[in-house]
This record gives sequence, C-alpha cells and structure tokens, in this order.
Amino acid sequence: MKRREFVGLFGGAAAWPLAAGAQQQAMPVVGFLSGAAPQEYGHILAAFRRGLGEAGFVDGRDVAIEFHWAEGQFDKLPAMAADLVRRRVAVIVAGGTHLPALAAKSATSTIPIVFSAGSDPIDSGLVKSINRPEANVTGVSMFSNELSAKRLALLRSLVPTSRVIGFISNPQIKDTQISSVQTAARSLGVQIELVSAASEPELDVAFATLAGRAVDAVMVGADAFYNSHRAYIVDLAARHALPASYSLRDYVVDGGLTSYGTSITDAYRQAGGYVGRLLKGAMPSELPVLLPTKFELVINLKTARALGLTVPNSMQLLADELVE
Repeated sequence: MKRREFVGLFGGAAAWPLAAGAQQQAMPVVGFLSGAAPQEYGHILAAFRRGLGEAGFVDGRDVAIEFHWAEGQFDKLPAMAADLVRRRVAVIVAGGTHLPALAAKSATSTIPIVFSAGSDPIDSGLVKSINRPEANVTGVSMFSNELSAKRLALLRSLVPTSRVIGFISNPQIKDTQISSVQTAARSLGVQIELVSAASEPELDVAFATLAGRAVDAVMVGADAFYNSHRAYIVDLAARHALPASYSLRDYVVDGGLTSYGTSITDAYRQAGGYVGRLLKGAMPSELPVLLPTKFELVINLKTARALGLTVPNSMQLLADELVE
C-alpha cells in the first residue's frame, strides 16, 4: 500500500489521542512542516528520528513521516498546513521559525502540534503558558532571538576594535532579534547596520552592502532559511573577509567564525520524543514547553587566523568547543 493511500485511512483528529496498545488498522502518519529546505536538514532529521526511536517509534516501521518544505517561501505554509490536515495526520511537527507552527495552529484545533522554534513561544502567539500549554500546541523553544544580545557582546569581545556591526535578518518573519541587538548595541557603544535578505541573491546583496559600508563584523539572524543555506552564507562572509557570528554551531563547523546558542539537534530530538508521547496517548496540555538548559559558545580558530584575529585566552577558556 502506498503512503498516500494509508494516510487517508488514518483517523487524524477523530483517532487522537491514541490509547497505548490500541489496535490500529493503519500506520500513524506524522506531518513535518518546515519553512526551510531539506538539503541541510539531514543531521536534524536524524536527531528527530532518534527522539522518536527513544519513544518506541521507528520511521517506516511504526510511523510514517510526511514532509512539507517551504524552502523559505513562507507564504506557502498555510496551504501546506491545510494539506496535512486534509491528510488527517496524527501529529504535526512544525520546525524552524514560529511561522510553520502558527500556520499549523490556524489550520487545526484538534490535531496535536509540536513546534521547534527559536522565538519566545508566548510572544509568538503559539502558547499562553510554558508550563501548561493550552489546546493542541506544545513543543521546544530554543530562545534564539533572546540570545542575540549575548551574541553581540561575545562578537565584540572577539573583534574588540569593532564599532560598526552589520545585522542580517529575514524580512518575511517578525524578527524580535533586531530590537534586542539594538538595545545591546547602545550599551556597548556599537552602531548597528541593518540589512535584510530572503533569498540567495538577496544574501549576495546584503553582504556586499555591509562590506561597502565598511562594517567591522556581521551578525546573521537566527532563521530556518539561513540555517538551510549556511554553507552559502559562510562562503559569503569569507569572500568579503567579514568576521561573522551565528546562532548555531553548524555554521562554525562549516567554516564560520563563531556561534552562540542552543543545540538544534537536541531540540529536534526532544521534539521527536514529544511526538512519541502524543502517539501513545498523551495530551499536548500535559507536556510543558521545553526550554534550553545549555548554551554553547563555539569558535573556529582556523577562520579566526585567516581573518587576522587573535582569540583571547579568556575566550578560548570560555568556549565550549574550539574548531581547528
């Protein structure tokens, strides 16, 4: 039987929650809705499947996953979410920014939704309470936006002569990082140059614009589209010889200078675990939104040398990981 045939057989909202041990005629289907592109999500999906496995569900054996990728075209998310609802999936996983989760929340009030997002879930309108999420929405928050001020301070320590720092954000999302960075910049005596980009050509223009404005360093906003194009972004920063800070260690492993944030793979592993618990019959309101407990500073020493930067011993000792 083809996947799309048995998706229609599953009862979706009518069959939720699934009682542990209940006899099912068809394999439950999990809808995976993301604003990013699939090319760079291999390790993230592996972590998600690992979380599912820890909860007792193996992809292809106990559960099927139906993927919908917006690839940065966030206007497609409502239609994609509606399609998953029509297919009567058992759970919807909404990843990347808060936008996929909001699209899913608008599309259904009955199918459980598990989000993995960087923004504050209360400010984003996903839930009203961290400890007791209402209705059908819960998930994992990485609080990437709230860490932007700390990232700026760390970048300034790494490039102590910096007076003008560029900030690249995606204009398609409500970016609370900007206000956090601007507030922190005033206290540090730093000027912020804002540019936006939502495609590879726009990223080219953004970096060229910042280089033309003679910025001393660059912060790249936390964003699912940027994450899925991180190799391209790291190459642009190197091409323009701009020290750049990112929200995820993956950028630094790919050659970026530095990152500060939570682990995206751990967040998706936790999301997979929550999906497993929901498939076993848990209610979303019983699962509090998970918050990060560990924050990682990662520095690429090879990239620092190529940029002519000396990483202070104090920062090397502070770093959770040094990449050579």
